[in-house]
Amino acid sequence: MTSRIAGFFKLLIAVQFVFVAAQAGAGHHEAKAEAKDIVDTAVAAGQFKTLAAALEAADLVGTLKGDGPFTVFAPTDAAFAKLPEGTVEALLKPENRDKLVAILTYHVVPGKVEAADVVKLDEATTVNGQDVQISVADAGVRINNANVIKTDIEASNGVIHVIDTVILPAS
Repeated sequence: MTSRIAGFFKLLIAVQFVFVAAQAGAGHHEAKAEAKDIVDTAVAAGQFKTLAAALEAADLVGTLKGDGPFTVFAPTDAAFAKLPEGTVEALLKPENRDKLVAILTYHVVPGKVEAADVVKLDEATTVNGQDVQISVADAGVRINNANVIKTDIEASNGVIHVIDTVILPAS
């Protein structure tokens, strides 16, 4: 369970980085020419501080700044705040790095999967090797138990979709 939580946080941080980077460039035509990577986009957004810290603790920043492409389901700071008290702090400890990596990589899908394509899927295999379940209803799109609250935040090396809950892989 601890490994599951750690991996979840790592993925969340990665996702938050992606979202911030995407929001930083949203609505600016000149930003498209100078698109930021997933991490920089998420950081610029300002609502992925926990995700950014987790990505740093998991040593995944370099990976998400790489060529990609990546699709990140990025949990917001509010999503991390929903976790039981002390969970984030525990996951950020060096001895829990593997758990954090597992969680964070569970929030990343290889390739660029935009919203129009996500809604056609029932599941997607994440970087950590496990599948996330995708469901579409009138209320919107869900990734496992998380609601997708913003989609298609473009980054130079992929796309970010913002989610309201940290998703946890099976242990």
